[in-house]
Amino acid sequence: MVFAKVIGSATATVKHPSLSGWKLLVVRMLNADRKTADGDPVLAIDAFGAARGQCVMLTSDGKEARQLIGDDRTPVRWTVMGICD
Repeated sequence: MVFAKVIGSATATVKHPSLSGWKLLVVRMLNADRKTADGDPVLAIDAFGAARGQCVMLTSDGKEARQLIGDDRTPVRWTVMGICD
């Protein structure tokens, strides 16, 4: 689990069929202080409705992503586990 800040969303005209209907967020990982950005932005799928500027908890657990999406062939790596207070 890592913390990240939502910096935007992404729209794809062509994407893997398993991603149809999922909201794609552009997020930047945060250091332990939850304020300093760490690394390049990544895409994550969101089932919680996170908005730009919010802190979210992410997981890179592939099994969790496959179960959430319901497709064993999904290319998803990052999924939102929750929104931070």
